[in-house]
Amino acid sequence: MKNNLVCPVCEGACSFLDVVDFNKSCEEVRGKFLDLTGVPIYYAYCSNCSFCFAPEIAAWTLEEFEERIYNEEYILVDPDYVAIRPEANAAGLISMFGERAISIKHLDYGGGSGVLADVLKKSGWQSVSYDPFVDRNVSVDQLGKFDLITAFEVFEHVPDVQQLMSNLRSLLAPDGVILFSTLLSDANIHVNQRISWWYASPRNGHISLFSRNSLTNLAEQSGFNFGSFSEGSHIFCKEVPAWASHIIRLA
Repeated sequence: MKNNLVCPVCEGACSFLDVVDFNKSCEEVRGKFLDLTGVPIYYAYCSNCSFCFAPEIAAWTLEEFEERIYNEEYILVDPDYVAIRPEANAAGLISMFGERAISIKHLDYGGGSGVLADVLKKSGWQSVSYDPFVDRNVSVDQLGKFDLITAFEVFEHVPDVQQLMSNLRSLLAPDGVILFSTLLSDANIHVNQRISWWYASPRNGHISLFSRNSLTNLAEQSGFNFGSFSEGSHIFCKEVPAWASHIIRLA
């Protein structure tokens, strides 16, 4: 492992913070533990923006992710991803935007098999799903521009955060909004302490763990404002458009 690590977010100096077993999963919060593999996964920490990441996994190919993480056993560590979570997120969006959504173009980025977009389309939305892991034959520049981009439980899975931001910028309309979810690490990851946070789980593919400062950095680099509705729900945009002003107030 390299010791001279540079932060993918702010290019600050990073050092290794802790090591966990590859089978550490989010299901541990529910009292369900997988057998240890004996495979060490190191997490590095940026002293400048507090971004925390697993550099070895971040260097994997898509094929390696598919073989080791997003395989037939993935449902054991994330049973809600197939239908429960996307259907709940779709219901939340329908409630949030109401009839205004009919006039906007929506992209669900990192949408997996497209369940969320399918539910929205049945409610009259102009909704498209795109997932870099799933839609490998589709290039970002083929998709067009979107007024609303959602990325639910995506950021923590991304091996290249700068590529993610580049993709989102290219897909967002000039007055568009990005709504995304990822838990903030601020109260959960600390220097000189073991990583016990349930969200830091390599078996789930949680390899990029964001502090508020690191998300603020990414927003500023892209010319976005950044705000949060809660510890886990956030927004990037340049300005809040009129069609979203009834539910969005930048923090």
